[in-house]
Amino acid sequence: MRARNRLTKFLLRHGKRPPAGVNPWTLSYLDWVRKEVHFELLAQQATLLDYLHEVEHLAARVTRLEQAIEEAIPLAPQQMREVIEALQALRGIAKVSAVTIVAELGELSRFAQARQLMAYSGTVAREHSNGESRKRGGITKTGNVHLRRIVVEAAWAYRHAPAVTAGLRKRQERVSAEVKEIAWKAQHRLHGRYRKLTARGKKHRKGDHRSRTRTVGIHLGHWGESGSRAKKSTGPSGIG
Repeated sequence: MRARNRLTKFLLRHGKRPPAGVNPWTLSYLDWVRKEVHFELLAQQATLLDYLHEVEHLAARVTRLEQAIEEAIPLAPQQMREVIEALQALRGIAKVSAVTIVAELGELSRFAQARQLMAYSGTVAREHSNGESRKRGGITKTGNVHLRRIVVEAAWAYRHAPAVTAGLRKRQERVSAEVKEIAWKAQHRLHGRYRKLTARGKKHRKGDHRSRTRTVGIHLGHWGESGSRAKKSTGPSGIG
């Protein structure tokens, strides 16, 4: 994303804009940059080529890593594969996100309560206590950074009304009815929480932020609290 932003800002600074109908970062956009964008000054042309090379390099790296993940999943223990499939039943969590969560958490059943899992990810509120006074602030951010980033990004999907999109329906084909029910309840609960916060006058980003801090517990707490009952626990992480 940073490499794309650098290239975009560079082009805009020099008045280079794509033709009408060419959306940013589509194949047509990249073809336009490669074939139509040129600079007379050698330094500017060298900068353009360097930025473009970095974008292409990172895109190729993402493709390689995604392929490696695809190859690693079938080799993982069965219980771990079940958790990966179950997590993908949740809105906003696809394969890469699910694998990342399992790799960072390991055995989910080691968390006796959802609150413990939220503390592990650093999504619990700061607290300042002084005698009888107790004030809470933003999240601590002292837990697992990778886990928090993935779940926070997934939580953006819950600003929208509950729905089962075509992509989500396809991901839910191989999971049990119990997992689908948990995923559906999570949609209603998180979207309802988001609406309550915004209705109380919370700023847009603050409402999103506080709704996202609950996502770890709501999304993953079911697996931590009922791992043995629904077969949602994993062994030691074999991915990542």
